[in-house]
Amino acid sequence: MKNNKQKTVDMLNGPLFNKMLRFAIPIGCSSILQQMFNSVDSAVVGKFAGSEALAAVGSNGPIVSLLVNLFAGLSVGVNVVIANYIGTNNNERIKKLVNNVIPLSMIAGIFLSIIGIATSGFMHYLTHTPENVFDMAILYLKIYFLAMPFILLYNYASAILRSKGDTKRPLIALILGGIINTILNLIFVIKFDMSVAGVAIATLISNVFSAGLVFIFLCKEVEPFKIDFKLFTLKSAYLKNVILIGAPAGVQGAVFSISNISIQSTINSFGSDVMAGSAAAINFENIVYYVSSAFAATAVTFVSQNYAAKKYDRCKKIFVECLIIGSILSFLSGFFCYVFSNEILRIITDDAVVIREAVIRLKIVTLFVFVSTFYEIPGAMLRGFGHSATPAIIVVFGTCAFRLVWISTVCMLIHKIELVYAVYPISWTITAIVTTITYLLMSKKIYEV
Repeated sequence: MKNNKQKTVDMLNGPLFNKMLRFAIPIGCSSILQQMFNSVDSAVVGKFAGSEALAAVGSNGPIVSLLVNLFAGLSVGVNVVIANYIGTNNNERIKKLVNNVIPLSMIAGIFLSIIGIATSGFMHYLTHTPENVFDMAILYLKIYFLAMPFILLYNYASAILRSKGDTKRPLIALILGGIINTILNLIFVIKFDMSVAGVAIATLISNVFSAGLVFIFLCKEVEPFKIDFKLFTLKSAYLKNVILIGAPAGVQGAVFSISNISIQSTINSFGSDVMAGSAAAINFENIVYYVSSAFAATAVTFVSQNYAAKKYDRCKKIFVECLIIGSILSFLSGFFCYVFSNEILRIITDDAVVIREAVIRLKIVTLFVFVSTFYEIPGAMLRGFGHSATPAIIVVFGTCAFRLVWISTVCMLIHKIELVYAVYPISWTITAIVTTITYLLMSKKIYEV
């Protein structure tokens, strides 16, 4: 019992700052490490298989996100609903939900695998992937989608653990899986000359391992978080709230990815060198974003418990502290990438042309990623209140729709890569302003009830 308490964070009592920091750091490290392990994919193919292989791997990011985010968004609902049950001490509901969520993740993952493999060629056709990388990109995508059941299992199982404050064990599973991924990358690509197929197979195996380890954690967990195979079922009564909260987040992520696919298609039109440069820069751009998103994940979990327990003053503190810490750390991370752009890019590629193209993206996009904190944190707070559709609608119009309009107008008139990248900071700023104002207005009414 003592060991279990050490894995749980008391979010309802005591000082918030240190607890939120201890909660956020493993989440941020998990996402950053995951990105770093993905960067190993890019670095290995970039160094040992050439810039075309790097472009092939990088071009799949928006396509994967499009299909994965739709179902991965439900893990947000899992987190919020279980955290609410913890806030109201409803252990019976937690137990039922846990044993509905796990089979849901596997079924959704199998469905995604089938859809992803079947549409891989069509997706790359839509994004105008150049002929010299087309076949490699499709091969990588098909192998990657075999991992979907395990990726979703990891996400949903981790959401269960994080809802009670356990962010360390999902991190451990990810670290070990990432080490396996790195070792296999080097073996498959360097020793066996398997190029993009090698990094894709390594990613598949590492995801199987990480998901399996988190699954074992839940099998050995204490009640009400323990997996019980006899209770496995899919009942709408237990999944309804998860879907109501998670579905808007999933739709938001999917629509978000549609806009990014449109952007990727435009980037592809500049040729494989620009594609490779963009792919290299995104590795570091995502790391900066994960700093702010870690505090969004912290905010949604902490506020879900405290809102359910009607501790509104603590909810207000959660918003302010997460926003301040997240934005500052995100800005410092982006500034570091901006200052040392040439040095960090050499980790992935030695191609001078690719580095030059990557620096363009780093200096226009990465430096301003911290702005996303100002819509991620308010949006997380609203989801914690149970208003998941509101931030989703704002992001869909403020970010996604704006990007589609920008790409189809400004970038069509002026074919410059700098203008393509400029859509990111502009759309983040618009969305941040609208989301923050919406949160302030809605929270005032919520706290008065």
